[in-house]
Amino acid sequence: MNVSTVRADVLSGITVALALIPEAIAFSLIAGVDPMVGLYASFCIAVIIAFVGGRPAMISAATGAMALVMVTLVKQHGVEYLFAATVVTGILQVLMGVLRIGKLITFVPHSVLTGFVNALAILIFMAQLTHFAGEGWLMYALVAATLAIIYLLPRLTKAFPSALAAIIIISAIVIGTGIDVKTVGDMGTISSSLPVFHLPQVPVTLDTLWIVLPYSFSLALVGIMESLLTATIVDEMTNTPSDKNREVKGQGIANVVTGFFGGMAGCAMIGQSVINVKSGGRTRLSTFVAGMFLLFLILVLGNVVKQIPMAALVGVMFMVSIGTFDWRSLTELRKVPLGDAVVMIATVAIVVVTHDLSKGVIAGVVLSAIIFAWKMASIRTTASEHQGVRTYTVYGQLFFGTVYPFADLFAVTEDPDIVRIDFAHSHVWDQSAVKAIAKVQAKYAQAGKQVQLVGLNEQSRQLVDKLGLAVPANP
Repeated sequence: MNVSTVRADVLSGITVALALIPEAIAFSLIAGVDPMVGLYASFCIAVIIAFVGGRPAMISAATGAMALVMVTLVKQHGVEYLFAATVVTGILQVLMGVLRIGKLITFVPHSVLTGFVNALAILIFMAQLTHFAGEGWLMYALVAATLAIIYLLPRLTKAFPSALAAIIIISAIVIGTGIDVKTVGDMGTISSSLPVFHLPQVPVTLDTLWIVLPYSFSLALVGIMESLLTATIVDEMTNTPSDKNREVKGQGIANVVTGFFGGMAGCAMIGQSVINVKSGGRTRLSTFVAGMFLLFLILVLGNVVKQIPMAALVGVMFMVSIGTFDWRSLTELRKVPLGDAVVMIATVAIVVVTHDLSKGVIAGVVLSAIIFAWKMASIRTTASEHQGVRTYTVYGQLFFGTVYPFADLFAVTEDPDIVRIDFAHSHVWDQSAVKAIAKVQAKYAQAGKQVQLVGLNEQSRQLVDKLGLAVPANP
């Protein structure tokens, strides 16, 4: 690691830390807990994941997606049960990592990933609009000035992250001139105190476990889903691979520790990860610096942080939203297959309406599977006859979605005494397919005719043999 890389990682980590504060406070308020719960969580998770995570330069902290799952638990049982649920969430995630559940990300289609990214960009943009409520033209002017610095400064120099420069310049102007605008301090109270080890004050009983387990399971799934999708996006941005299963286990370890230090469960943050990468962050050092500088801001510069204008941070998040959205996906809508376009739009719509990333992604994956099955549910045969033997050549995949049309492809009464079914251009996928073949054989047997199955590939023949269907040797 050379000096320029270290410098870039440190500066990008500082930028991320500044942007984390209002986000952590906002997510704490969503969950119905004290702002320090989100801030402690962001510090703990960022620092720990820097060592045990599987995706360097990815930022993990308290997130809105996780906060939404916690609302009912906190309201009905209190914050101590949230700490317990956070620990259980981490344990579940470690177990999922051991089971190598990270490979499931390969089953997420590109159209769903694009929809996830675009929906998140829209949610980030929408979340900033609340900061304009009750504000005058100064708020708009400062946000515009922030964006101008972010996009124009790189034309002069790339030695310093433009987002961090924008936050410093706009904050200096506001603090120096005494302009009355909304600041970080207006978001919530920031206490200058270290997180301390804290055992969740809940009864250690099965009843407690049954209370927190449903929430913990949901948190574990949402956290893994968002983290793996974010890791995939960072992979593409940096052209480097990540260890998905290590990331799953790392998220679990981070959440277990966080639950014992008064924090809420968290996961990867695409917005902050984009800030980090665009600011030059490439290694684990950037993530570590983000967590440590966040703690430094809380303990030492708390009074200064409270004076940072929200306009500067809103401008940075607008930059994240603009940079995250896949604008090319709009121009390619007419070029991609209709099914992919529908999946992408549906994923975006569900996420934006429900504000739940997991629902949108799950719906997108299910819809993609249905469309894929529909496309595959096409099967046909061609028939030829030679020396009293009729050969049916099967084209297409034989599975539960094609068994009914498959049965209608044969003229049992008109065929000669020997019929050959050639599967050289097909594949037998499941029990339904084998049963369909057996039914065709039975129809010919009732008519006193013989059926020969030929051309089965190795996997198809193994399945047919395993399920006990008699297959005469290929002639």
